[in-house]
Amino acid sequence: MSSDEKRELAISMLVEKQAALGRLPKRSDFAPDEVCFIKQKLGPFPRALEQAGLKEAAGVPAAVRSRQKRRRAALRRKLSKNDPALTGKKTEEEI
Repeated sequence: MSSDEKRELAISMLVEKQAALGRLPKRSDFAPDEVCFIKQKLGPFPRALEQAGLKEAAGVPAAVRSRQKRRRAALRRKLSKNDPALTGKKTEEEI
């Protein structure tokens, strides 16, 4: 059985379980060896549900949020060097 066929088998296991249960399947709905197989082929269980098309993908991934946060902080640092109002320091006229 090829890797693609195994991936499709893992997806079909999730889809069939959803049809049988009438709700999103949980890890506990599968035997431990089935959970291991699904995670091997599709990744962590929430991502497996997404890849099977049973669940919408979560929002922005953590790596992207972290990168955005670092960029905003760098921009604030750059701006604060040029604008005393952003640093909270008094200008010479205010002293």
